[in-house]
Amino acid sequence: MLLPIYLYGHPVLRKIAEPLEATDNNEETQKLIADMWETMYNSDGVGLAAPQIGKSIQLVVIDGSPMAERFPECADAKMCLINPEITEADDAELVAFEEGCLSVPGLSETVKRPDKIHMTWLDENFQPHEADFSGFLARIIQHECDHLIGKVYTDRISPIRKQFIKSKLTNIAKGKVACDYRTKAAVNRR
Repeated sequence: MLLPIYLYGHPVLRKIAEPLEATDNNEETQKLIADMWETMYNSDGVGLAAPQIGKSIQLVVIDGSPMAERFPECADAKMCLINPEITEADDAELVAFEEGCLSVPGLSETVKRPDKIHMTWLDENFQPHEADFSGFLARIIQHECDHLIGKVYTDRISPIRKQFIKSKLTNIAKGKVACDYRTKAAVNRR
């Protein structure tokens, strides 16, 4: 089922997401994961975090494969991340790159992020994993994990850039934005 994507300004995007427990490994969670994949693909995204569909839980789906031609590390990078935790990030090597977000449609801004990370997570079967990631795939993961701690990428841009896009962000929060996918605005249109 296609789910609406919650837009910038909605309170759920500012909450710290709750971890999933072993008891959450059930049909309801598996259905939610399937719906998140469908919603992400329908929205032409490469990642989607549960807060973006109104669920304040630590659940992310990522498929970087559409970016593989330009970023080879994204080939075969289809992952469901439950309770992901970035345990190491190489802050000495920050890389600036333009990012966009399904919750902030029509905008993109340059964001500096570590190029290498180490992460632990559970997969869709609640099996534990840990691995190192780098390049654009590390950026996708960090972007989606930010959603789990109540951040959006615009929180990571300079105050001057944020001032430049303030009216656009206000319009997005009001739902005054054209999207090819279902959305849920923070406030009602007026």
